[in-house]
Amino acid sequence: MTVLVTGGAGYIGSHMVLALLDAGDRVVVVDNLSTGFRSAVPPPAILVEGNCGDQELVERVIGSHDVRAIIHFAGSIVVPDSVADPLGYYLNNTVNSRALMAAAVKTGVKNFIFSSTAAVYGNPTQIPVKEDADLKPVSPYGTSKLMPELMLADTAFAHDFRYVALRYFNVAGADPAGRTGQSTPRATHLIKVACETALGKRAAMDVFGTDYATPDGTCVRDYIHVSDLVAAHTAALEYLEGGGASDVFNCGYSSGYSVLEVIAAVKRAVGGPFPVNLGPRRPGDAEAIVADSAKIRGRLGWEPKLADLDLIVTHALAWERALAR
Repeated sequence: MTVLVTGGAGYIGSHMVLALLDAGDRVVVVDNLSTGFRSAVPPPAILVEGNCGDQELVERVIGSHDVRAIIHFAGSIVVPDSVADPLGYYLNNTVNSRALMAAAVKTGVKNFIFSSTAAVYGNPTQIPVKEDADLKPVSPYGTSKLMPELMLADTAFAHDFRYVALRYFNVAGADPAGRTGQSTPRATHLIKVACETALGKRAAMDVFGTDYATPDGTCVRDYIHVSDLVAAHTAALEYLEGGGASDVFNCGYSSGYSVLEVIAAVKRAVGGPFPVNLGPRRPGDAEAIVADSAKIRGRLGWEPKLADLDLIVTHALAWERALAR
């Protein structure tokens, strides 16, 4: 049987495909290649170019490849873009997810893993934030990810269908073996932007907001290595296939770093400074958000192996240098 990975030609999805292949699983990827790359899907994984919101296409893929589980990465992720284009985000993240769930139910695929986000919490009143905190997203991106979580819960109640929603904190780094990484042009991930600037791929980088109520005035985030995040998906898949009940888990390290601390780590990695512009806040950014990861560690037995900011930066920088060759 096969695992269907939507968005498997993208940043996180391509790491998941490698992990599944490494474990001996059969993999089929559905990706429209709007931000992903055909080259990021290695054989023997099968790439089907198309939209995961195309329910008829997904049903055909499930039937043709005997799909046993779906891991859903496909979606839009840039907070400021969601503020400018909310309807586009509700289409790509919410409407398409609904179609994918419908395809799963119709074809009898019982196990579903969803890429959610810490943005569903908005500005939490308690740090680190637990899964049972109030859900008050402050951007259309966060809301467009919260809606599929609600649909998953209702679908699991009505059908023979179980899910895990993983709320990502800030994903960074690259495959330690150098096989894949964040390759999307004009990506907005802080560590990627800082690495690009440090290597001269950008003339300068911007810091959005220096007047937050944080130790140095810049936003604080919980940065998780992409390989540790993929390991959380592997644990979630084993959990569901072992009969685990539907649930939601944070994916983070329970430690936060400010924007300026991240920039300092990149400066350490390259051995020198690079141009940084300090600017005003931008709409939709939360001040500080750090995961309480006790639940995923306890329930799924997940133990991160790469929880070190300097290591994350080292792997991200190595990938940027590989892209420049």
